[in-house]
Amino acid sequence: MLNLNSSGVEIGSHIDCASNHKAGGLDRGVRNGLRVLPPQHEPCAFPFGASYPTDAFRGSSPSIDLVGQRDPRVSCGDYGIWRNPSHGLFHPLSLRETTRRSPKMGSLPPPTPDLSVSAGKIDTGELGILFQAQRHNLEHFFDHLDLAQTAHFAQTLLDAPGAIFFSGVGKSGIVAHKLAQTLASLGFARASFLNPVDALHGDLGAVFPGDLLVLISKSGASEELLTLVPCARSKGARLLSLTSAAEGAGNPLSALCDVNVHLPLQRELCPFGLAPVTSAAIQMVFGDTVVAALMVARRLTKEQYAANHPAGKIGKSLIFKVKDVMKNNSEIPLCKEGDMIMDQLTELTSKGCGCLLVVDEEFHLIGTFTDGDLRRTLKASGANIFNLTVGEMCNRNPRTISPDAMAVEAMQKMESPPSAVQFLPVVDDDRNVVIGIITLHGLVSAGL
Repeated sequence: MLNLNSSGVEIGSHIDCASNHKAGGLDRGVRNGLRVLPPQHEPCAFPFGASYPTDAFRGSSPSIDLVGQRDPRVSCGDYGIWRNPSHGLFHPLSLRETTRRSPKMGSLPPPTPDLSVSAGKIDTGELGILFQAQRHNLEHFFDHLDLAQTAHFAQTLLDAPGAIFFSGVGKSGIVAHKLAQTLASLGFARASFLNPVDALHGDLGAVFPGDLLVLISKSGASEELLTLVPCARSKGARLLSLTSAAEGAGNPLSALCDVNVHLPLQRELCPFGLAPVTSAAIQMVFGDTVVAALMVARRLTKEQYAANHPAGKIGKSLIFKVKDVMKNNSEIPLCKEGDMIMDQLTELTSKGCGCLLVVDEEFHLIGTFTDGDLRRTLKASGANIFNLTVGEMCNRNPRTISPDAMAVEAMQKMESPPSAVQFLPVVDDDRNVVIGIITLHGLVSAGL
């Protein structure tokens, strides 16, 4: 219900104090009030001192703001609400959407682009200077990073009894999101990104006692993270932070967390020293290096890694074996050693492999005969080709591969010196019996 007093001000904060909704009022509105939608396009009126269900304010017209009790800034023009003293009603000032200004935000004039100014040109010399400066910034990070802090941080992640959440705001939030995805892809810990704003509006329900929450902030003073800290702690989470500011009054986050790692930052490469072009880089380098350390400590195998990457070239190169992509049975172009070359032209061209696998009666591999061999034989022998058998002209020392070999290994073998080939006979290692054929076209079609 929405309660209005005689000044048209919301009575009570309407803040849901449930453990998973630490911020936000009715209808997930502004913290000190409620943004509502009048039900009609015509100017509407509501008597003061009355109570209304929030559904009564839903509609298709532009929104107006009812500024909350703790925010005394109710005025005529600024907030789109005015009071008619003659009959104690309030009306929306206009049908346009109004804007509720925050006292924490300043006022900046709208930008006036100068279209006559050239965009400029990148100078290679200046570019080289910038890269050199960034290198020095990164070297400062590596030279001054506390490895003892880092090892404690990594061990805490390794020993996590529950899920691991990463959180941050702005560019730090993007880094947190990436690190959460990387850790989740390894499969030995449940990891996810926790948006600090959404966490205060219900997503905190995903956090259970014993879970870890890694908070990433260059300054250690991000209001969204500082607001999240007591709420996450009340859920039983253990808190870790990655900050670059010196510990102290200017970095309250480090003091509020159980574990903090200082990420040394000499300066931002930005010409103003403001854009996080260096701090975000060292956050990413630090996080990815710690993830690599976890992989080593867990003795993660390629097979375990591949289980979580079934799609894409990375996953396919780790999952697919030769037997998964080879042709077999009637798809194999086979012939006998004594078959006449000209009698096997249909078999040579109809299977789409560009070759024949020459076998004996028990399907042991004798050699291979390709369409290239056919052209060379025709050029060298002319009409005599009608009298030649496949066995006389085949390659008796072809490259082969096992059905249990990785498919990516087959591709590497095809492309290896002295000359590339387009196929490999697949044979049983013990008996040299043909069981299939794998082609370069088949590997490419499989996404390798």
